Amino acid sequence: MRAIICTKYGSPDVLELQEVEKPTPKSNEVLIKIHATTVTTGDCRVRGFHSPPLLWVPMRIVLGLRKPRQPILGVELAGQIEAVGKDVTKFKIGDQVFALNGMRFGAHAEYTCVPEDGAVALKPENATYEEATAIPFGGTSALYFLRKANIQNGYRVLIYGASGAVGTAAIQLAKYFGAEVTGVCSAANFELVKSLGADQVIDYTKEDFTSREERYDIIFDAVGKSSKSHCKKALTSTGTYVTVDGQGIAKVFAEDLIFLKELMEAGKITSVIDRRYPLQQIPEAYRYVETGHKKGNVVITVQHESGR
Repeated sequence: MRAIICTKYGSPDVLELQEVEKPTPKSNEVLIKIHATTVTTGDCRVRGFHSPPLLWVPMRIVLGLRKPRQPILGVELAGQIEAVGKDVTKFKIGDQVFALNGMRFGAHAEYTCVPEDGAVALKPENATYEEATAIPFGGTSALYFLRKANIQNGYRVLIYGASGAVGTAAIQLAKYFGAEVTGVCSAANFELVKSLGADQVIDYTKEDFTSREERYDIIFDAVGKSSKSHCKKALTSTGTYVTVDGQGIAKVFAEDLIFLKELMEAGKITSVIDRRYPLQQIPEAYRYVETGHKKGNVVITVQHESGR
C-alpha cells in the first residue's frame, strides 16, 4: 500500500510517499480502507518534534529517539472495513466507519488497523468520508474539556481560538448544551464563527477580552495560547478555565464518537473543512497547517488505484 513515511524529525520535507506492507488485522482488530484523513496541529508537533525542554527526553523515549517509532502519522480517519479479526463482533466487512487512532497514529496511508474496542464507530449516515474524518479529533477534544468544566445550560462560555478544529467543534457543542457562547478569533473568521452559533465574537488582534466587563462561567482555550493567570479576571467567582495545553490528553471512547455521530445526523453539529489535499501532497498540507491560519480542518483525500 501507499503511505506517507516520516523519515526523521524535521520540516515537512522529511515526509515521503512510499510503498509499504499492507497491515493484517490481529484477532481483535479491523482493517480499514482509508478514504479520508486529516493533518492536525498534533501531527505537526510530532513530525517537527516541538516539545518543551523539560519534556524533551521523556517525549523522545515515547515517540522515538531519531525518528517517530510509528513512521506513519495521522490520528483521525474515515473509511470502509475490508477485513476483521477472528474475535471481532462489533463490526463487519463493508461497514463505513470513522475513528480516532490517537498515539497509535497510522492514518496517513491507504490502510490501517484499529482495535474494535478503540475509538471507532459507524460514520454519520449524512456525512461523506471527508466530512466524517473532520469530526473525531476536534469533536472529542472539545467534548472532553467542556465536560471537564462541567458545562451547564445557561452558562456563559468563551472559546479562545474559536476558528480551529477544536474551537469550531466547541462552539457547536457548547450551544447544544445550552450555553451563551463568545468566540475569540481574527476578524477574517467572524462570519464562520457566527455561522456555527457564536452569540458574540471578539477580534483578538484588536482587543484583549479580559479587559471587558463580561465574566464567564467557562473559558476554554482551544489552541493553548493563553494562560489561567491571564484569564482569571474574566471568570466568575465559580468559573473554570480549561485549555488543550498542559491539562492532559483528552480521553476518548467509542461512545463519544457515537454521540458526535448522532448529533451530526440530527443536524446539531457539522464539520468545518478549510482545504483538501490528495495523499501525495501531504507535505503541502503540513506547511499550511503550520501557518496557524487554518479554519477548522485540513482534510487529506485518499484515492485508491485499481486493485488496491
